[in-house]
Amino acid sequence: MTYTVEEVFDYIEQEDVSFIRLAFCDIHGKQKNVSIMPNELRRAFEYGISFDATAIEGFSYDSDGKSDLLLFPIPSTLTVLPWRPSHGKVVRMFCDIRYPDGRIFEKNSRAFLEKAVADAAKMGIRVKFGSEYEFYLFKTDENGEPTKIPFDNAGYMDVAPDDKGENVRREICLTLVDMDIQPECSHHEEGPGQNEIDFRYSDAMTAADNAMNFITVVKATATHNGLYADFSPKPIENKPGNGLHINISLSSDNGIDYSRSFMAGIMAHIREMSIILNPTKESYNRLGKLKAPKYITWSEENRSQLIRIPAASGEFRRFELRSPDPTANPYLAYAVLIYAGLAGIKHQPELPDKTDIDIYSASEDELSRLKKLPESYSEAAEAAVSGEFLKSILPFDICALLS
Repeated sequence: MTYTVEEVFDYIEQEDVSFIRLAFCDIHGKQKNVSIMPNELRRAFEYGISFDATAIEGFSYDSDGKSDLLLFPIPSTLTVLPWRPSHGKVVRMFCDIRYPDGRIFEKNSRAFLEKAVADAAKMGIRVKFGSEYEFYLFKTDENGEPTKIPFDNAGYMDVAPDDKGENVRREICLTLVDMDIQPECSHHEEGPGQNEIDFRYSDAMTAADNAMNFITVVKATATHNGLYADFSPKPIENKPGNGLHINISLSSDNGIDYSRSFMAGIMAHIREMSIILNPTKESYNRLGKLKAPKYITWSEENRSQLIRIPAASGEFRRFELRSPDPTANPYLAYAVLIYAGLAGIKHQPELPDKTDIDIYSASEDELSRLKKLPESYSEAAEAAVSGEFLKSILPFDICALLS
């Protein structure tokens, strides 16, 4: 359900809501929030709730020492947090971030995605995203601190009793349904204690909001079960890393299928975008290992490629980008992918030939002819800083992304 401001007030009163979380994320996608009482909500809608920008990673904005920013809740994003008490409920809304003079804060990544969606609409293009998130479940010690001991030693799509994460995944999925978020499927992945939950495609903003909700639910559910959920790209050396596979589907006002042009744009700019899609040093320990892509290639039904076109038809036709990992800020990730795809439609770069080989078993001669993704964080940063694509679309200095 999509709420208006007055419907939010009605909900707060009728559903015995005691706390309201106003949520946003820093430049790297880490969720932040401040809780207010219901009697402060009207002030939040009208005047905003202030916070210290200097305390948020990447948000400092004024050399004169000014640091106040304001949170304005977005009523359409209202959702209850089902794992909180049923009496004195807790709800959450995502927020716009503004300067005191009313301007949108340029490092508000949700607003950046909103602009990308609007720019695509001006071209008659609608982009939908379906995400596949992988994460590990680790045991905790006697103090509740995370260990590196996997919750189980099961493998790909194993079942109980080998798959001990089955009940945790079910709890996660049912919690998401209570929040009006629809998972598509869930299963055990290849690594010990590794899990995957997939979502059917939705519009870009809904997909990004759902991603933020999903990570919160997974971590809260894991903690409730005495476990630790790890979304980092390479939690265990020599074991599969955690990927964020992004399925992308397009529609257009004129009925033309622009998928190949969109793909070509992404492939043309993927090296520059890697600093956003793979934003940590650990990200590059995953790429090129154990089914994570290394080369800038595409093919059909081939999981060794950067882009795979799955065997699907009709409304389920899509292509899958396999390089991103779960540490990516979903708002920034989806926004830059939209802009890269739009650049492909505008400028028509040549789509490379299909690479119909198994990358994992290909010869050195075959691989030597293929372009590579960045192999380190420093290489990704250099590609981003030296290129023109990100500079042309980001509303802030690219150096804010570099850690």
